[in-house]
Amino acid sequence: MAKADIQTLDDIKLMVDTFYGRVQEDDRIGPIFNSKLEGRWPIHLEKMYTFWQTILLDEYTYQGRPFPPHAQLPIGVEHFERWLQLFDKTVNDLFEGPIAEEAKSRGRKMAALFQIKLDHIRQSPFKPLL
Repeated sequence: MAKADIQTLDDIKLMVDTFYGRVQEDDRIGPIFNSKLEGRWPIHLEKMYTFWQTILLDEYTYQGRPFPPHAQLPIGVEHFERWLQLFDKTVNDLFEGPIAEEAKSRGRKMAALFQIKLDHIRQSPFKPLL
């Protein structure tokens, strides 16, 4: 059976809830997310709904800056690779179409940008100006 594309906020919520459900269970990145977000998962998920709604549906509901909360996390290339594996699998399992492809593309770009920023912060002798 053909899958539909990402079209509505309910689709975004399904993607986000499924993805972060998998993240929480994951041996590699689950402990990092769970220790940081313990007791605050609902708040994080709400933020992710608005983030992806803004990016994929052009409905401007997200307010914030995605990078600063990640700046102090103990994460490296292997964590970003695992995040992308889980994210791509989630999107592929649930959806098909140009917006689904855009979601995966944006995930890859974001991961690359976050890694560049983290490397810069870690190599700089100055305190980061987040």
